[in-house]
Amino acid sequence: MVLLAVVILFSVAIAGGATLLGFADDKPVRLTDRTTGRVEQAPSPDKRVIYVSDQPPVRVIGAPFVPNTNPHQR
Repeated sequence: MVLLAVVILFSVAIAGGATLLGFADDKPVRLTDRTTGRVEQAPSPDKRVIYVSDQPPVRVIGAPFVPNTNPHQR
């Protein structure tokens, strides 16, 4: 608890010092919508489109993992 209090006080001191020195911008922060940018982009001709269903299956070596759902039974 003491360590948490020290970290919080240190963080508040750094944030307060940055505010007093004027490092904060007066402009409002705007978050961009990243989903629309990707939809509007056309795929570049030098990159192939890879479909997940076309990939070959992966070979599993060893026994498959089976979780122990009954801890009383070993």
